[in-house]
Amino acid sequence: MKHDLMSIDALGQAELIKEAKVSPREVTEASIASIEAINPQLNAVIHQRFEAALQEADQNENLGQPFFGVPLLLKDLGGLMQGEPHYGGTNLLKAIDWRSPIDSFLVSSFKRAGFIVLGRTNCPELGSTVTTEPRSYGPTRNPWNTEYSPGGSSGGSAAAVSSGMVAVAHANDGGGSIRIPASCCGLVGLKPSRGRVSQGPLMADAWNGATIDHVLTRSVRDSAAVLDAISGYRTGDPFTPWLPPYSYLDSTKTKPRRMKIALLDRPAIAGRKVDPDCQAAVNSAGAILEELGHEVTEAHPKAMEEDEFQTTFTTIAACWVAADLENFSALLGRKVEPNEFEPENEYLAEWGRNSSAATYLKATTWIAAFRRRMLSFWEEEGFDVLLTPTLARPPAPLGYLSDPKLWMERTFDYIQFTPQFNATGQPAISLPLYSNTEGLPIGVQLVGGFAKEHELLSLAAEIERVRPWKGIRPKVCAY
Repeated sequence: MKHDLMSIDALGQAELIKEAKVSPREVTEASIASIEAINPQLNAVIHQRFEAALQEADQNENLGQPFFGVPLLLKDLGGLMQGEPHYGGTNLLKAIDWRSPIDSFLVSSFKRAGFIVLGRTNCPELGSTVTTEPRSYGPTRNPWNTEYSPGGSSGGSAAAVSSGMVAVAHANDGGGSIRIPASCCGLVGLKPSRGRVSQGPLMADAWNGATIDHVLTRSVRDSAAVLDAISGYRTGDPFTPWLPPYSYLDSTKTKPRRMKIALLDRPAIAGRKVDPDCQAAVNSAGAILEELGHEVTEAHPKAMEEDEFQTTFTTIAACWVAADLENFSALLGRKVEPNEFEPENEYLAEWGRNSSAATYLKATTWIAAFRRRMLSFWEEEGFDVLLTPTLARPPAPLGYLSDPKLWMERTFDYIQFTPQFNATGQPAISLPLYSNTEGLPIGVQLVGGFAKEHELLSLAAEIERVRPWKGIRPKVCAY
């Protein structure tokens, strides 16, 4: 039974508990056994709270929560949990074993939904890169091939879900950090609309509103049901998008209307390239959508061709990394220097420190205008969804994206299709619809209009029904 439990999605586990076919303790024990068996190969889970989780499994009372008794892992970036360690991938916080004094609103929502937290997953330092190879805990390995990266920054969570340690894990996304590891590890990864999930109470927003929390899952319905549980306005939030017409889970049960879908299978910016396997993945997905009755046209927002975006978006991120220096200095009671960060963040911190307040505000103003130019494609040109590769390359070998000298150029070569939609605040989802001849997953991305997660989830569920990925297992797997 333990072996079978880990092959079931989170709603399936919750249903078995509701029907008294298994207990929360049995599901929690199965997940713990999977972590103990597989984590030494992958290095996905870096903090354990197994004893506390088992006590909670025994003591919790089922009050009708949608995920009562289901195990969950939190990413070690965001998702603050009272009394638990939170290092953000840094050696600075690891050295003092920093622990959160509070539950974030997100963790409170996870608890109210019935989840049992088993521990925390590995992430790169400050979550500012797209591979999970921090000095603080070492690299996380991709369960499809352990010589490859699981992506980042939510790479630990992705490796844990893909390998069957848990059915669902917390993730967040500031430039693609949910969708990138979803693509690399064969998962469903939805980045919600800007402000859909509160970052309070200690944060209002980050990276000029580009960051957002959600989860990585193996099924579309799990992604939808978790979003139902964690979304919504909380006191003091700076912005919250309008509500959907019905629950996100209900949206996965109904056939979507016929949609006008734009397909982009090539670089939007001159001089870059897209791997032929990633192009093939997009065109295969386009054919599926046409078979389902949707209108598919080669098109894309012209604003994606603006090469100023890369520098402008990076300026904003760099200023926030520079602010992290000040925050760590205040927390540690001493001046923290850029060279105490890893090379990528040292570079970004210096960039941010050398940018004036006027430079930062100019960048945010440019992004605001860019957002309007991008969204006109949906609101004025009449497209419902943009279909792209999630990444421009298949998963990278470990070390390739963390090269001290080449990391920036290689990173932007990989993420040609993700950070734009953090800047616009649109929902975007990566689906595991393709793999290359080496057996590595390749995701495709669907981008919806602002606040239209319900339409994306409905379309994604329709694709999942006709081209299911359930049962496709990585090499390192608990089931």
